[in-house]
Amino acid sequence: MYTLNETHDPALRSWVASANTGTSDFPIQNLPFAVFRRTAGDEVFRGGVAIGDQILDLSAAAASGVLQGLALQAAQAGSGDSLNALMALGATSWSALRLALSQSLRSGAVAQSAWVACLVPQADAEYAVPARIGDYTDFYTSLHHATNIGKQFRPDQPLLPNYKWVPIGYHGRASSLSVSGQSFHRPQGQTLAPGATQPALGPCKRLDYELELGVFIGTGNAIGTPIEMAQAESHIFGLCLLNDWSARDLQAWEYQPLGPFLSKNFATTLSPWIVTLEALAPYRLPFTRPTGDPQPFPYLDSAANQSGGAVDVQLSVSLQTQAMREQGHNATRLTLTSYRHAYWTMAQMVAHHTVNGCNLQAGDLLGTGTLSGPTLDQAGALIELTVGGKQPLTLPHGESRSFLEDGDCVVMAGWCERAGAVRIGFGHCYATVLPARG
Repeated sequence: MYTLNETHDPALRSWVASANTGTSDFPIQNLPFAVFRRTAGDEVFRGGVAIGDQILDLSAAAASGVLQGLALQAAQAGSGDSLNALMALGATSWSALRLALSQSLRSGAVAQSAWVACLVPQADAEYAVPARIGDYTDFYTSLHHATNIGKQFRPDQPLLPNYKWVPIGYHGRASSLSVSGQSFHRPQGQTLAPGATQPALGPCKRLDYELELGVFIGTGNAIGTPIEMAQAESHIFGLCLLNDWSARDLQAWEYQPLGPFLSKNFATTLSPWIVTLEALAPYRLPFTRPTGDPQPFPYLDSAANQSGGAVDVQLSVSLQTQAMREQGHNATRLTLTSYRHAYWTMAQMVAHHTVNGCNLQAGDLLGTGTLSGPTLDQAGALIELTVGGKQPLTLPHGESRSFLEDGDCVVMAGWCERAGAVRIGFGHCYATVLPARG
């Protein structure tokens, strides 16, 4: 687990003025990674680092002569059209690059004259999924989400007996992972209407979002060799925002006996920026279990996880309907919660995923599952906020929603802040629902 060092110093300022506003998601204390190119022209995608409202082009920075040693090797590895090579280098190289970037972007750094030409305005950029994701696993780490959903189907026993003993997960579809800004058609599939004797094929009527964080694996493990809790976080490159869209009516018909299928594999949206675990060090919190709950098995426990396994990432979901856009209204916030409420930590996800010998690889993605807090206004999905559609939300301009309608744009945001530390953010993760194909 990372400890505080000079890169976290709240007194640091950058020669990139927009990083020093106090409201930017990307001050010098953050330095997240993405894959980008300018929207105009025919440039190739390549790795970059956010600083204020700019992107430092890693390829250009590596060629500038400023970086040396491990930092130069890491920058070169991150210069391609995916970050997999950088992710595979491991924590020592990631930290070396972060320190060199921090020192070179600080006010008064001699690198300023060489690196001014390496900056690209974020306003001029478009993004790609930041890694070639070989495998995607979605977990179910929020006790509050699991309880809220369980109450709708099993009022007397909301949680299944295994929930507090084992991190529940399933393997998702990597091919339909897309970067923020996408638009996708409402999915179609089989559903069974109440009272019907047979299913029908048609567009989903209960489309929902799921507020999650994505956990990008850095270094992998050999097949047959579990990753122990003490080393689990050294295998994690960083976190991003994740919206794992869900077709609730398709899922209700198909999920037994093998779980969700077409209800989940049609679209998953990622934010472009990956915030490194090192950047999140100031926002760690102790991981505790409620009194009376079973304590994790030894393979899911460690002193580091107990002292700082939780992370206080603030998370919000906002909705902008098509009518709101046409009338010039901004998105309205539906939910505000925190990752600190998760019942299982990211280290436990990694340790459990590999305890049977499963091999993770650089660029693999783990989803936390829907992240909900202890009160209903902190719920991470519409099915919770509207109690299964029975209590529609009333939006500020007169519209209401039980589930998503065509033209709706869902916007997710994440950030960390606390006294004595600089606020850092994850940017935004947004996508728009299009009508089903005819």
